[in-house]
Amino acid sequence: MAVGGLSPLFIGSGRAVVAAILAASALALTRQRLPRGRQWARLALVAAGIVVGFPLLTSFALTTVPASHGAVVIALLPAATATAAVLRGRDRPPIAFWLVTGVGAVAAIAFAVAQSGNAAQSGGFGQAGWADVLLLGAVIAAAIGYAEGGLLARELGAWQTVSWALVMASPLMAGLAALSMSQQPPAASPLQWVAFAYLGVVSMFFGFFAWYRGLAIGPMAKVSQIQLIQPVMSICWAALLLGESLDLTTVIGGLAVIVCAGAAVRVRLQPEPAQQNRRGSPERRDHQPPQPATR
Repeated sequence: MAVGGLSPLFIGSGRAVVAAILAASALALTRQRLPRGRQWARLALVAAGIVVGFPLLTSFALTTVPASHGAVVIALLPAATATAAVLRGRDRPPIAFWLVTGVGAVAAIAFAVAQSGNAAQSGGFGQAGWADVLLLGAVIAAAIGYAEGGLLARELGAWQTVSWALVMASPLMAGLAALSMSQQPPAASPLQWVAFAYLGVVSMFFGFFAWYRGLAIGPMAKVSQIQLIQPVMSICWAALLLGESLDLTTVIGGLAVIVCAGAAVRVRLQPEPAQQNRRGSPERRDHQPPQPATR
């Protein structure tokens, strides 16, 4: 809704500036302690993913493709977040996890190619094709930011992690916002300004409070399943608010990606029998009869 009257650069950077003002105020009023040592580097990674990467890439992508199309590609985010959590946590998931995750990626890419087929036939890769590249980049950026932020939230707190990441990225985002305003002064309708305000206050700030709190409680791979309802809700809201049509390709593609992403996370969460047998139960070990000595 916002890209209908505002430039994608202004939306992607300006929403972060709005959220950073709220974040700095909250940190100052509650007198939060400064992060220490390596926490600054980890906060920079979170900021690069969720403050800079995801908002900018999605804003540019949604200028050329419908919101429903973007929602289906973003449906890869649950599996991508689970993958990032696995890699960051140094776990060793079963091979089935990687197989199902790969199938989900192929399903999303196949959907994107099918949706942009008309543009490709009319002349090369087309704008829709580049939009899909941006959306996939946004998925990777958000997954890394979610995984690192979920771990960091256990040390700094949920809303504190989001706030420090916003403050850290604020100089860059303020500069980009000023650049976009000089190139294309904002001129939008009241409804488009309301959409922009929602992006800055809710999507970029308050929404992350509960999200990072959930990731901190964890396990992150399990919590990431909640994102599976995001593409479904996005497609429905796009139809209601923007009047976008729901064709059969969109519905089938969305269901395929959601099923694959859900299967990947569920495979990851299944306990490994070997580990269970090795651990055993303390009570069982205590009550086992003594074994006879053998030579």
